[in-house]
Amino acid sequence: MKNRRYGQNAPMPESLRHFMRAGKHPARAISCPHCSARAHQPCHVPSNARVLAFPHQQRVADYARTVACCPTCQVEPTVPCHTNGRELPGGSVHAARYAEADRSAA
Repeated sequence: MKNRRYGQNAPMPESLRHFMRAGKHPARAISCPHCSARAHQPCHVPSNARVLAFPHQQRVADYARTVACCPTCQVEPTVPCHTNGRELPGGSVHAARYAEADRSAA
């Protein structure tokens, strides 16, 4: 019987596979709203398909919004940040939420 082990993915749960991607920005865990890069794929320039070393800012903001609570405006994950009851323009998040997302990724 021929060994068919090679060419197949390792039998590893996706939760473990995610943490095995050492050295990659944690925001790559979600798709990019700017360039439509799939999860775990690098961002690229839409006009010429040049691969970028770092994810787009929109992707990083979406990641922070998805995984972290905001210490500044006291909102839970997936809820947009706000100032005086108004959502921040462009879907941006507070700097403290970025820091919280970095702590949760580590």
